[in-house]
Amino acid sequence: MSQDFAEVRIPYGAYWSTPFCRWQTSFADLHSIRFAADTARKVLERKKISVSSIDTAVLGTTVPQEKSFWGAPWLMSLMGSEHISGPTIAQACATSARCIAAAASAIQTHESAVTLVVTCDRTSNTPVVTYPNPRGPGGAPQIENWILDNFREDPHARVAMVQTAENCARDWKISLSEQHELVLMRYEQYRAALADERAFQRRYMTLPFEVPDPAFRKPSGETIDGDVGVFDTTREALDKLKPVVEGGTVTYGAQTHPADGNAGMLLVKRERFAEFTSRPDIEIRILGVGQSRERKAYMPAAPVKASRSALDMAGLDITHVQAIKSHNPFAVNDLVFSREFGVQPDKMNNYGCSLIYGHPQGSTGMRLVIELIEELVIRGGGVGLFQGCAAGDTGMALVLEVRDTPRG
Repeated sequence: MSQDFAEVRIPYGAYWSTPFCRWQTSFADLHSIRFAADTARKVLERKKISVSSIDTAVLGTTVPQEKSFWGAPWLMSLMGSEHISGPTIAQACATSARCIAAAASAIQTHESAVTLVVTCDRTSNTPVVTYPNPRGPGGAPQIENWILDNFREDPHARVAMVQTAENCARDWKISLSEQHELVLMRYEQYRAALADERAFQRRYMTLPFEVPDPAFRKPSGETIDGDVGVFDTTREALDKLKPVVEGGTVTYGAQTHPADGNAGMLLVKRERFAEFTSRPDIEIRILGVGQSRERKAYMPAAPVKASRSALDMAGLDITHVQAIKSHNPFAVNDLVFSREFGVQPDKMNNYGCSLIYGHPQGSTGMRLVIELIEELVIRGGGVGLFQGCAAGDTGMALVLEVRDTPRG
C-alpha cells in the first residue's frame, strides 16, 4: 500500500464500542446489524452529532444475519438516514482495520468528507447454511455451520485455527508455560481498565449498558456493567489445562473466546474535524496501513509482516511506537511479535485485548484501535500500532499518531 492519509482525521471521542459478551450470553438474541444501528444512533444523539452530517457509510460484518444482504444502506436506513450508501466489508478479524482503511481512502480521494464506520458481529446462534447439491447422495444438500465449521478447518491449509498457533509455537520455540505467563499478564492489564469503576472503558463505552430487547423497541430489563464472560484465572487453574491438540502447547486458557458486540467510528476531512471532536486540542491521524499473508497455516505470524508494511508506509520503525494493541486470538500471537520486533510482551496491550475480552470478529479491531487512541491520549500523545491476524493466514496493521493540534 502507498496511500497517503494527510487529509484524514479521527475526531477525538467520535467513536464507541459496546461491551463484548461471550457467545450465547447477553447479546445472543440481538440481530447484529440492527443492534449496531441502534447503538450508533443512540451514541450519535448523545454526542450531539447529526446523522445528516454523514455522507458515506462503511459496514463491517462477517457473520450473516437475516437481511444482511442489504448491508450498509440498510444500516443507515435503520438509523434514519435513507440517502446514505457505502460498502459492506468482510475480512474475518481484519474487518475493522480494512473498514478504517477504506473510509480513510474515500476521504483522502475526496469521495467523502464524513464517513461513518460501523462494525458488528454475532457469533451466537450463527447460520447453519444449506447448499443445494442435486448430485449428492440421494440429492442431499451440503450443510455448513458458519462459525464452527470454519474454525475447525481452513479450506486451503486443511487445518484448524489452533493448529496454526501450534505451528508458530513450535517454530518460535514457545512453551505452554510461557503462554500461560503471558495470559496472566494480559489479565492484569485488563484489570487496569476496570479500576475506578471501569474509568478507562467509560472513556468510549456507555456503562452500565442497557441491553435492548430483540425488537429494539425498549430495554430488555437486563443491564450489564461491562464485558460479559470474562473469567479471572490463576496460574494454578491454567496449569491444570491440557493442550487442545494432543502433544501440543496451546490450551483453552491461552486462546480467546467468540463473542458478540459492535463498535463504530467517524473519519472526517482535516478541515472538518473540529465539528465532531469533543477535544479540539487533540489531533488523531492515520500514518500507515499494512496488510500481509503468511505461509500456509502460520496465521499468528501474519501481523509481523503487516506491521512492517504499515511502519514503512509511515516512515517509522518500531522504536518510534509508544503503544501497541494486538488482536491476539492466541497467546502465541504476542510472543511471536515480541521475538520478531524485540518488544517485551508487557509493553503491549495495556488496558486489555481480545485474548481476554473475546472477539466478535467484525468489531474486534475497532475496539482495539479505540483503546489504542485512548491510551495515547492518557500518555499525552505519541505513535501507536494496531496489529492483528485473520483467517487465511492474513494480517493487517494500522499506525496512528495522537498529538496536540497545530496552533497559529
